[in-house]
Amino acid sequence: MKTARAAWRRLEPVHAMIYFAPEARRRYADLGLSGRAGYFASRSAAFGRASAELVISTFYNFNPGFVRKAVDGVWDAATPQQVLDARHAAASEALRRAGIHELPALDEVIALTRRAAEAACERAQGRALFAAHAALPWPEEPVLQLWHAQTLLREFRGDGHVACLLSEGLGGLEALVMHAATREVPVDFLKASRAWPEEEWAATEERLRTRGLLDGDSLSAEGVRLRQHIEDSTDRLALPAYAVLGDADCERLAELASPFGRAVVEAGLMKLG
Repeated sequence: MKTARAAWRRLEPVHAMIYFAPEARRRYADLGLSGRAGYFASRSAAFGRASAELVISTFYNFNPGFVRKAVDGVWDAATPQQVLDARHAAASEALRRAGIHELPALDEVIALTRRAAEAACERAQGRALFAAHAALPWPEEPVLQLWHAQTLLREFRGDGHVACLLSEGLGGLEALVMHAATREVPVDFLKASRAWPEEEWAATEERLRTRGLLDGDSLSAEGVRLRQHIEDSTDRLALPAYAVLGDADCERLAELASPFGRAVVEAGLMKLG
């Protein structure tokens, strides 16, 4: 399970850069989608003309009012297919800028990641956001094949993570506040990107303190235990995708993935903004 997590985490920048790369913002702006409208539209376009309520449900930890405002009118500005095409074009452009297409292990990493992603496609039940992306055709360009495979693995894992949060009675804002308490991601970034009002954030912190999950602004011992339990459960739910590789190939993917993630980071594609 640790090897599967390592393989996913080391390659994750190949997918995640699409949320930060300027190539994506430019492509969405060309369609008339500025600000967060481009993010919500691009990630939900696999559903078709996704409603704000569908985005709120499947994205889980964003302020619903913020989502409704951002999604309002996006499908009047552009069709889902236009948005998907823009997303793919941006991913190709950004990853090529990072030199992903020139890395010597590209073909092997694509083969291993695609096997894992296709195994995940056999377990799509109950994973709505993943299933929507799994129904999209595989790209022909090698760099985009890798990006699409890692996108599927990310959404497969993400849907499982939401299921774990639900099973532990943690709503979207509660999960976000607990994440902020780890200091793994800047608190100001989480607050700004998810757009929850300060008073709701503060009320949620107090509620988590009452539950014994926060000690001040940090996780309590019980909060640490619960968060680790959720992460371990998320790993278990993600494992079917990687089990098809077996131990040897999963270790091989984890070994090969590091230069790919590093290339993305070194190209500046993961800068918070």
